[in-house]
Amino acid sequence: MSLQRGPHSIKFGIDFRRLSPELRPVPYSQVAYFSDVASAETGNPFQIDLSSILPSTLLFRNLGVFAQDTWHIVPRLTLTYGLRWDTDFAPASLSGPGFAAAVGFNLSNLATLALAPAGTPPYKTSYGNIAPRIGLAYQVSQNQQWQTVLRGGFGVFYDLATSEAGNVAQTGSYPFGSTAFLSGDSFPLAGNLADPPPIVLPAATNFVVLYAFDPNLRSPYTLQWNAAIEQSLGKQQSLTVSYVGAAGRRLLQPAYFEGPPPTFNCYPSYCVALIVTNTSTSDYDALQLQFHRQMSHGLQALASYTWSHSIDTASAGSFGNESNDVSAVNSNINRGASDFDSRTAFSMALTYDVPVHGSNTLADAMLRGWSVDNVVQARSAPPVDVNYELLGLTNGAITSTRPDVVAGQPFYLYGPRYPGGKAFNAAAFTLPALDPASGYPLAQGDLPRNGLRGFGAVQWDFAVHRDFPIRESVKLQFRAEMFNLLNHPNFGQPAGNLGYFGIPGSVSSTFGVSTAMLGQSLAGQGTLGNGGFDPLYQFGGPRSMQFALKLFF
Repeated sequence: MSLQRGPHSIKFGIDFRRLSPELRPVPYSQVAYFSDVASAETGNPFQIDLSSILPSTLLFRNLGVFAQDTWHIVPRLTLTYGLRWDTDFAPASLSGPGFAAAVGFNLSNLATLALAPAGTPPYKTSYGNIAPRIGLAYQVSQNQQWQTVLRGGFGVFYDLATSEAGNVAQTGSYPFGSTAFLSGDSFPLAGNLADPPPIVLPAATNFVVLYAFDPNLRSPYTLQWNAAIEQSLGKQQSLTVSYVGAAGRRLLQPAYFEGPPPTFNCYPSYCVALIVTNTSTSDYDALQLQFHRQMSHGLQALASYTWSHSIDTASAGSFGNESNDVSAVNSNINRGASDFDSRTAFSMALTYDVPVHGSNTLADAMLRGWSVDNVVQARSAPPVDVNYELLGLTNGAITSTRPDVVAGQPFYLYGPRYPGGKAFNAAAFTLPALDPASGYPLAQGDLPRNGLRGFGAVQWDFAVHRDFPIRESVKLQFRAEMFNLLNHPNFGQPAGNLGYFGIPGSVSSTFGVSTAMLGQSLAGQGTLGNGGFDPLYQFGGPRSMQFALKLFF
């Protein structure tokens, strides 16, 4: 609802969302693994996996209420302020199993972790998510040739705590399902060996995984602020300089632990626990420059430059990129450059309508209506995390283990024998300190997370097109487009995995070198058909051209 009261433009609103997705997986599966063709011919697998999965209908609800006022204090000064209240209710189940709930979760004492009684909410709903917003705009100069506007703002923005619910509702985890691993049995299975594993706790042959939320989970939130000055350069052009900052707090981060009791006592046999926590933080600061020219005398342009730094303890809330997982009681051990942190970025889009001078009929017929388009993108190198294969630490945490740094060794090697002319130096890293009893690392190595940088990227896309008017509302357009016009080679990021942990001197043959061009790596090297774009349509691919005819009506 909007109200206008003198210099005040007031808005009130409410937003409610209710989702009830249905999980309807295959109720039973059996997968046999053979080490070679001979073992498959003789029916001698090294492992057979059985799984039982139940259907379920989940329930998600979100409520938001806000009020906002835009106050035109004086003609040159406008103040916008408001307040929002957000509630992300704890997820529930309408039918079938619901989310498992954990109790006694404490990163410093995992022995207290246990499964809560059935029907316990996965976490308590937060009702105190109050988010204020304020923005100010002041017109310093009203000269049409030299207008100056100052802007600034601050706001609090809450995120959904349920965004990881899909990962928590793993179909092979209790109470949604159960998985059993059989070894030493011939294939096909005989008798009741092929029976679906029961979805109960405990079960001697079941591999039980506890996927749950921290029972004290709260809604993540971000503080955002900015200040900008916009200066017109004549009637058609403007330059904007902005400072943008953000601080994410209580961000979602997975904690993955495994080990037998007494590491933690969630089950009396063997336990794997993945708990969604609030332990992550992030900080972002950026200087942004933007030049804008409206279409004038056949020329239109938009150019932007950003210098920024993004730092966090996890760049994703999902388990998968193990460098983001909680690996210690103090999650700041992971604090480093964000996975997507590129310090500098430049982009420019420019369109120019080719002018035709004179009244020569032939020249007019050949040249009129042509335009050229240019898009230039350039960015500095993103970070690469150097680590050993996924491994548990002595505290039971499963994470990518980072190495110690070898003094006196350079991090980078240069030369024409390396793709892109640069590689990481494996001799600069060594295993971290190990526990003599278990052989597991005592802690993360002293190399920071995302401590090295890969390759930057530059690309110029060019297009030329001509419009052929047919009628007032109909035209035909011919286009010729060239991507990566200069065929500039852009390399994918070097591999950061040092190899399998615990094998002295074994380093992956691909460590430290780029194994694909950037377009191919972004497409998902070797995974065409699995949802990735073809490298031809990715930024950083080889030069390519396409022609098109478009009919506008």
